[in-house]
Amino acid sequence: MKFINNWYPIILAFGCLLYSVTYGLLGMNEEAQYSAHWPGTILLFAIAIRQRRNTK
Repeated sequence: MKFINNWYPIILAFGCLLYSVTYGLLGMNEEAQYSAHWPGTILLFAIAIRQRRNTK
């Protein structure tokens, strides 16, 4: 359980990356470009949440 609590943003971002790559390989370029922004956004929010949580 501790592993999942520490690494869930990276696992989720990697899943979104695979989702975007799959769309690109299937020829759905607009969908791939839209979903390509999700991993970075997930990781940035995870960093912000963890910084906020540790400063209490």
